[in-house]
Amino acid sequence: MFSRVLIANRGEIALRIIRACHELGIQAVVVYSEADKDASYLQIADDAICIGPAAPAKSYLNIPAIISAAEIADVDAIHPGYGFLAENAHFAEVCIECGITFIGPNPESMHQLGDKVAAREIAKKARVPVVPGSEGEIKDESEAVKIANKIGYPVIIKAAAGGGGRGMRVAHNDISLHKAFGTAKSEAEAAFKNGTLYIEKFIVEPRHVEVQVMADKSGNAIHFYERDCTIQRRHQKLIEESPCPVLDEKTREELCKSALRLIKEANYHSAATVEFLLDKDESFYFIEVNTRIQVEHPVSELVTGQDLIKWQIKVASGQTLDLRQRDIKHTGVAMECRINAEDPARGYASCPGRIDKFIVPGGPGVRVDTHIYQGAMVSPHYDSLIAKLIVHQPTRQEAIATMKRALREFKIEPIKTTIPGHLAILSHNLFVKNQVDTGFIEHHMG
Repeated sequence: MFSRVLIANRGEIALRIIRACHELGIQAVVVYSEADKDASYLQIADDAICIGPAAPAKSYLNIPAIISAAEIADVDAIHPGYGFLAENAHFAEVCIECGITFIGPNPESMHQLGDKVAAREIAKKARVPVVPGSEGEIKDESEAVKIANKIGYPVIIKAAAGGGGRGMRVAHNDISLHKAFGTAKSEAEAAFKNGTLYIEKFIVEPRHVEVQVMADKSGNAIHFYERDCTIQRRHQKLIEESPCPVLDEKTREELCKSALRLIKEANYHSAATVEFLLDKDESFYFIEVNTRIQVEHPVSELVTGQDLIKWQIKVASGQTLDLRQRDIKHTGVAMECRINAEDPARGYASCPGRIDKFIVPGGPGVRVDTHIYQGAMVSPHYDSLIAKLIVHQPTRQEAIATMKRALREFKIEPIKTTIPGHLAILSHNLFVKNQVDTGFIEHHMG
């Protein structure tokens, strides 16, 4: 087991990893930017090192600065959290070259699964259903039109190196496809320095379902069941829950087994999330793999009673999974709301600023993951996530009731947050009845 781990991240995930390290008897070293010098979690870390000014490119994305901090702190390993460098294969390679363990997958797996075209080929080899589409990269607009006419409109163009909805466009005919191709390519080149595109059939009114997996370096892999992430805005998740409320047991079992087959085919180790689209007939199609821990991992922790961050650290240290699939039991319903410093009444515009009132909800079945405190500043330089509010109850109806109660208790002032938006979603008749798809926010919430 490691003796000292450096956390190359900030915010609630940095605090989450510090706590996991301490419970494993590991010293936790955290890096921070000048903008985060007053962060609460710096007080409980065993060491804290400033790595640069507020701009991410000069701090949390600055690989030389992070490696220098790791060497100064004399750590065994680096945990990247999520975001920033978490899925950067080059960063993982640099860690290895410097004799520091990267708490995540090997760079080869990251390269393979980070490229959506390559990941699709791995899925097909593993007998995992994929959305009909191009066999690989589409070279130009004429090829895109030819494929679209073969598989039928609507289609979606995606960046092979994409994420977060960037480099992604839907087309309903040849004319709109020409425009979408150019826009997606330009966006992909700007965001990922990689303009490679591929094309898929656009699944109408799907649900977004993902499977949480963990694999060790000895080839063992287990899943922690699925999460439904259908409620999202512009491909950014707002509410996550487990189990998926519309899956029957047979489909759930095949979905989870498919995720494990893919992970084993990729010779993958560490935590990962295998993501799928679920159509109205409960047919599922692989879309991508996130090669890191997810924001919504607490949902899976609550329904299975397992600590995924601890498992991620144990696996990276070389320990084998001493769990078998039959040991992982799913109990009750868990649901997470991401509380962001955004104003739903103004198109979810960012609302950075000082928090003068911060009252956290509690009670049976309520968990709050946050690094914020009264008097803290929400920086305009980073993601607007303030807290993750997670509830766990025996039934979905009870989980919704507890979540609504907890949201009303949560006081964050004077900045605007997404709490009113969450309450509106949770009270919507279609959400309560499980009659939603990934376009729910755009079509029903204004």
